[in-house]
Amino acid sequence: MAESMEVRNPDPNLINDDIKPTTAKERHWSVMNMASLWVGMVVCVPTYTLAGGLVSEGMNWWQAVLTIMLGNLIVLVPMVLNGHAGTKYGVPFPVLARASFGIQGAHVPSILRALVACGWFGIQTWFGGFAIYQLLNVLLGGALEGTDLPLLGINAGELGCFLLFWVLQIAIIYKGVDSIRLLETVAAPFLIAIGLALLGWAYVSAGGFETMLAMPSAFDEGGAKEGQFMSVFVPSLTAMVGFWATLSLNIPDFTRYAKSQKDQVLGQAIGLPTTMTLFAFISVAVTSATTVIFADPVTGAPGEPVWDPTVLAGMIGGGGTVVISLLALAVATLSTNIAANVVSPANALINLAPQRFTFQMGGYITAGIGLAILPWKLIASTEGYIFTWLVGYSALIGPVVGILLADYFILRKTKLDLSGLFHNKGPYTYSSGFNPIALLALLLAVLPNVPGFLHQAGAFGDGVVPEFFDTIYTYAWFVGVFLGGGIYLAGMMLNRGAPSPTPSKASP
Repeated sequence: MAESMEVRNPDPNLINDDIKPTTAKERHWSVMNMASLWVGMVVCVPTYTLAGGLVSEGMNWWQAVLTIMLGNLIVLVPMVLNGHAGTKYGVPFPVLARASFGIQGAHVPSILRALVACGWFGIQTWFGGFAIYQLLNVLLGGALEGTDLPLLGINAGELGCFLLFWVLQIAIIYKGVDSIRLLETVAAPFLIAIGLALLGWAYVSAGGFETMLAMPSAFDEGGAKEGQFMSVFVPSLTAMVGFWATLSLNIPDFTRYAKSQKDQVLGQAIGLPTTMTLFAFISVAVTSATTVIFADPVTGAPGEPVWDPTVLAGMIGGGGTVVISLLALAVATLSTNIAANVVSPANALINLAPQRFTFQMGGYITAGIGLAILPWKLIASTEGYIFTWLVGYSALIGPVVGILLADYFILRKTKLDLSGLFHNKGPYTYSSGFNPIALLALLLAVLPNVPGFLHQAGAFGDGVVPEFFDTIYTYAWFVGVFLGGGIYLAGMMLNRGAPSPTPSKASP
């Protein structure tokens, strides 16, 4: 078990009870606790739609499942590595970032992470609100349909349910993060059970796995996209990595409570890739089955794949089943959203001004931004969701991951001056609190992906951006990790000004 380390005479503007190193008593998370955390975060609507989206892009069931499994095995590596410092020193992500970016420079990556979390908060809130909309619409016999709001692109009922779910989360935030622990524990296995029940329904309705998994890939011989599999697989793999790339940054926020490195490593290995792969299989199997189940009754032509579980629940019929399914989706989304997308922004704001910000205030700001981005427009199309949003922010997150890992494992050999992380004048002061090498490495590692992102987002038409940059963008996260880490290491070694702190005697 990692021991708690005492911080000697910290500067008050750099510490409070939320971001100080965890004590030995607070480090009580076991392997199962870490695994349960991931089950609770993984089992949610966006995970389901992620797999279904790959099917709609042309993949068959095994291609989609394999892509998701590979992506999560890849992102597990930085997840476990970055979690090491959290367990060893008991500090959250923004404090850990002080070692590489500087006492003040750490605000840059932590705020970037927080902004992405705000976007995810909005997306999850839309899914949760839409589940409530589907539920109420079924109970009211379709009374919520109509009354379109042209400027927003949704109807009044959808907007009302979105705002209802948003307000519900505000209430949870007000009561504090501890209030959702029991909810998460109950919701995650319940939703897995619902997912398995959904798989069973698809199995019976479609006539077995042979039928429900027979949907051909558009990349198969004679398909519309024959020979183009790799052009979709590569950015899809990057997007799968990007799906949890944000958590690979702030995973110390959670591993700081782990009993030992073994607990955080095994817990994450058990909870993340296995649950994502299982839920991906459920998603693509059911999505493929819907083309058979909802085939044209006259011509027998395959129906359109239904990739959104909230829409599917409304199509299944049977009031009791729909109510249970959609209620489970809403509850699980609620618990997942606060755990995955509120803790990080809250810690970022606390790090910005420890004596001013609280968890509640950070949560309110997160919710406000999540509302303002109009998330339903962001995910209006599968292509926009996967190839613009997921790949786009992975280009931003990748360089930070590379810098953190290069600094902690290669430059410092996992040895940090814990007290120095809480002093304005110390080994991590650099230049007025900023490490210019880290900031330059971040900028240079992001730049190669900017043209491809702008093209994908529609800022430039076809032919304006050289194809070379589009190719780079398909590997956005990988390019960012290696460029960011490599430039940072080269700069620090050439500068010879990199601090080599001597760990305190209490170092675990």
